[in-house]
Amino acid sequence: MGSEEERIAIEKEKVLMVGAGGIGCELLKTLALTGFKHIHLIDMDTIEVSNLNRQFLFRKSHVGQSKAKVAREAVLKFRPGVDIVAHHGNVKNAEFDIDFFKQFSVVLNGLDNLEARRHVNRLCLAAGVPLVESGTTGYLGQVTVHIKGKTECYECQPKPAPKSYPVCTITSTPSKLIHCIVWAKELALAKLFGDKSQVNELDVRPSVLADAKADTNEVGNDADFFELRRGESTWQFAGRVFDRIFGYNIETALQNEDTWKARRRPDPLYLDKILPPEEFTAEENGNGEIENPTVSAMVTLGLKNPQKIWDVQENARVFLETIQLFFKRRSKDIGKLVFDKDDQLAVEFVTAAANLRAHSFGIPMQSLFEAKGMAGNIIHAIATTNACIAGLIVLEALKLLTKRTEQCRMTYCVEHPTRKMLLVPVEPAEPNPHCYVCSETPLVLEVNTVTATMRDVIEKVLKRKLGVDSPVIMQGSSLLYETGDDLEEDMAAHYASLLNKSLASYPTPITTGVVLTVEDYHQDFRCSLHVKHRETFDEEKEPDGMLITGDIASVVNTDDTLQPKIVADEDLSNKVENGHGEDDDDDDDMVMFTPETLAGAKRKLEEEESLPVEKRLKIQQLPAMS
Repeated sequence: MGSEEERIAIEKEKVLMVGAGGIGCELLKTLALTGFKHIHLIDMDTIEVSNLNRQFLFRKSHVGQSKAKVAREAVLKFRPGVDIVAHHGNVKNAEFDIDFFKQFSVVLNGLDNLEARRHVNRLCLAAGVPLVESGTTGYLGQVTVHIKGKTECYECQPKPAPKSYPVCTITSTPSKLIHCIVWAKELALAKLFGDKSQVNELDVRPSVLADAKADTNEVGNDADFFELRRGESTWQFAGRVFDRIFGYNIETALQNEDTWKARRRPDPLYLDKILPPEEFTAEENGNGEIENPTVSAMVTLGLKNPQKIWDVQENARVFLETIQLFFKRRSKDIGKLVFDKDDQLAVEFVTAAANLRAHSFGIPMQSLFEAKGMAGNIIHAIATTNACIAGLIVLEALKLLTKRTEQCRMTYCVEHPTRKMLLVPVEPAEPNPHCYVCSETPLVLEVNTVTATMRDVIEKVLKRKLGVDSPVIMQGSSLLYETGDDLEEDMAAHYASLLNKSLASYPTPITTGVVLTVEDYHQDFRCSLHVKHRETFDEEKEPDGMLITGDIASVVNTDDTLQPKIVADEDLSNKVENGHGEDDDDDDDMVMFTPETLAGAKRKLEEEESLPVEKRLKIQQLPAMS
C-alpha cells in the first residue's frame, strides 16, 4: 500500500468507471483490490459467449445478463465491503448528465467506440472532472490523462474513424475483400432478411440493353423479386436469388464497357455452372428440418473448420443453405434482421456471399474466421494487455486523487521494446489552442450548398464526424433546428419540413460566408461552422460530399479493419447504419492508437534524451511493471 494520503483518498473519493468489457473487468477488480470503496459502473451491454475468453468476471451461465450488474456481483464475492453501484444503460442517456458527473473525483474509461469516448470527454470538461482514457488492440495499448485547462482533451488530436465506402465501389467495382463483405452485410443480408422499407442498392439497375435481355430471359426487374413467391420452395428461391445477384447483375454491369477499360472484368456466376444438377434442382432435401438445435449451415453441411477457406462450390452450398435455414428455422427474424457478429447463421451468409462476389471479381477469398473478424470489427484481444492497461489506469487515478498531477503520464504499451521499454511514458501535452472542443476554434464546412440538405449536415457532419448527439443549430439569432422531448409538435413538424431542403433554398439561404452555431446542451458543447460552397468532391476520398477543415482536420481513417460503412453517392448515407450501434465490440476496448501517435511519443522521448539526467528522471516517474 502507498502513502497514508493515498489510502485516505481511495477510501473516501468516488470514482466512475465507464465500460465493463475487457479492460473494465480488469479495472474493476484492480480498483477493488487496491482499496477503492466507492465505485459507480456504467455499461449498456449484455454478456455474450465471445466475451468469456478475456472478461474473466463472467461465466457461461451469465450470458444474456447485464455486464455492469454481473461484474458488480462477481467483485463483491471476493471484496464484499466495496460500495459498487452498477448502471445498466448507455452513458449517453440523459440521466448521466453533467450533474451526475460532478459527484465523482475522477472518471475512468474502458470504452470501445469513438462516439461514447467523445461524449464522456465533453461531459468531463463540462463537469471539471479529470478523465483517464484507455484502449487496447492486441499487444498495443495506451493510457492517457486529460485534465481541463492543464492537458489536451481527448479530442485535441484527430482520431481514426470508420472507413466510408461509396456505393458505386461497393455495388459495381469492388477491389478488396472488405468491399465484398460490406456488400454482403449491408446490402445482400439486409435486402433478403432486413427492413424492407429501407432503400437498398443490391439490385443493379439495367440499361436499355439489359432490360431487353431481362425480358427475353424472364429475369424481370420487379420490386418483389427478392420475396418468396407463392408456391415457390425456399430452395428454388435461394437458387433464383443466387443467379440474380452473382450472374444476371454482373452481366448487367458488364454492359457498361467504359467501366472495365482499366479494370479486370468480373465473371458472372450461375448455379448450374457451379453445382451438379441434382443439387441445385433438388427440393429441400430435408436440410431445413434437422433436429440439431444449432442453426448453422456449417453444421448441416459438415463443414467443421472455420479457418478453412471454402472453395466456390462450398460457398455456393453455404449460401443456399443459410437462406433455407433463415426461412425454415428463423422466419420470425425475416424483415427485421440486423447483422450481429455473434449470429452464426448471419456470419455464414455474409462469408459465403462475400466470397462468391470476391471470386467473381478476382479477389482472394477468405475463411469464415477472417471474414467474421472483418464484418464484426473484431480486433482480437490479449488479456494480459488489458491487465497491464488496467493497472496503469489505477496508478494515474491515484496521482489525480492525491493532487500529484505533475507526475501524470500518458503511457503507451508497445509490441517491440523502445529504449528497452515495453511501457513508454510520455508527459501529457498541453491543451491544443486550435481544438474545436475545449478551445472552441471555428471550423470550415465545405459543402455543395445547392444539393446538400440540412439532414446531410446533421447526419454526416454533426453526428458522425463531430460527435454531437442532440444538435441545436442557429444562424445568427434564427433557430434552424432543435430536438427534445419538450419540443412542441408544430415546431418539431416545422424543423422536420426543412430537413430535406437544400442549404441554399432555406428561407435565409445558407451559402458561402454564413456561420452556423451548433450546440448540444447535454454535452455542454458549442462550435461554429463557417460555410463554404464547393461544387465537386472526390468520390473516393470525400464520399460524404462534405469536408470539415480548419486547424483541427476532419477525422480520418487509418485502418480498413475498423467497422466499415457504406456512404451513398446521393442521399442514402443515413439509410445504411453501422453494425450494432455505439457499443459494438469484440474487442472490446479498441485503442485509438496510430503510427502518428507513437511517432509523437518517440519524438518526445528523443527530446527528453537531450535534457540533463536529473530532469529526465523527473520526467519519467512511471513505476516499473514486469
